[in-house]
Amino acid sequence: MSGFERRAGAALRDPVRRRNVATFSERAHDHRTASVGRIDFQALRDDGERLRRDAIADLPALLDTFQRNLERNGCTVVRAASGAEAARYVTDLVVRSGGAVVKGKSMAAEEIALNEHLQAAGVDVVETDLGEFIVQTAGERPEHVIIPAIHKTRDDVRRLLEPLAGRPIGDDPEDLTAFARGYLRERFLQAGVGVTGVNFGVAETGTLVLVENEGNGRMCSGVPRVHVAVMGMERLVANLADLATLLPLLIRSGTGQKITSYVSLVNGPRRDAESDGPDEVHVVILDNGRSRVRDTPYRSILHCIRCGACQNACPVYRQVGGTAYGWVYGGPIGAVLTPLLRPGAGFDELGQASSLCAACDDVCPVRIPLHDHLLALRRDRAADSAGAGERLAFRLWGLAWSRPWAYRLTTRLARHVNIRGQTPFIHLPVIGRWARTRDLRVKR
Repeated sequence: MSGFERRAGAALRDPVRRRNVATFSERAHDHRTASVGRIDFQALRDDGERLRRDAIADLPALLDTFQRNLERNGCTVVRAASGAEAARYVTDLVVRSGGAVVKGKSMAAEEIALNEHLQAAGVDVVETDLGEFIVQTAGERPEHVIIPAIHKTRDDVRRLLEPLAGRPIGDDPEDLTAFARGYLRERFLQAGVGVTGVNFGVAETGTLVLVENEGNGRMCSGVPRVHVAVMGMERLVANLADLATLLPLLIRSGTGQKITSYVSLVNGPRRDAESDGPDEVHVVILDNGRSRVRDTPYRSILHCIRCGACQNACPVYRQVGGTAYGWVYGGPIGAVLTPLLRPGAGFDELGQASSLCAACDDVCPVRIPLHDHLLALRRDRAADSAGAGERLAFRLWGLAWSRPWAYRLTTRLARHVNIRGQTPFIHLPVIGRWARTRDLRVKR
């Protein structure tokens, strides 16, 4: 049994998780559908696709411009070739700076396992996004790129937070949120370092753009003495005008809102005439395989703006959630991006975790051809690892099902066989795994 099958099987055996993921991802998808229906979204998608394509095409020059302007703004810039290099830099900085760490939501920081590195160095680090705070308290990883605790019930949250409170809280959302707000406020005031992600970096001005709904990103970037921003190198845009296209695409696709509660533009550390803000801003620009992917036919996967829309639309993700994919990114984006960023780590199977319905293509705000990438990853895997028997089986199957008469004959015969249950099909190579989860009997 493969890693994905094992993790997916565990998720499917958890009825609460399965129900919650399906319910809330479908609800988020419905919110997105209603929101984009109020504007000329297809024209916006066209512009977004062009902007992201141009940014990735010009990425080396944009990175140089971005770094130059960041440094002009008083920031310290580090380009990290690997996740280990990025985590080491941040950990060393935090240890030198002293104090605890408060952290905003950052998939790039998840990617480099920053919390684990900090904790191994004896640093107290707390997630301050409410969903991330919940999953950190549970000792888990985020289940969704936008809604980290999508799989948790209110009672789950109560059981997690009451030991921290030392008193009963109840499961009223307002009471749970009020406790978290008070608990985290103390952490903000005590922290020496705040760590955030970056939704977009603006090359022409050296600006960091943070998009959020809770205010925790603004607190992490503005209250501690040191602000560390960890960003994937592909998150660049050329100029501020591009945000007029990309912010609505991100926000409507991710949450269905017109605009989030907080859009923060960070332009460096506190100036002499300013009364608040950090004394130091460090920007860690993460490669971690992105340059390699940029030079492949999968380049457009770097256009992703991390909205989560493909997850919400995906029938596979809705059943098993994000952690079944084994790393940071779940759903169609994870099925494509993870094996590309971590080749040889056993994730090449994720291309199979798709019904090939192409719903992800329909909703991607920047028109990434996720469906085509999934098919290409399957072809790559077959070329690298499929045995002669498997290749022959699929060749024969393809020949049969490319002819209408053969397709009709084989499906007619299959209807008379109980594929799920006592049948020799489940013992055959290749087709056995396919047959175990299908039933072609005619329902009467």
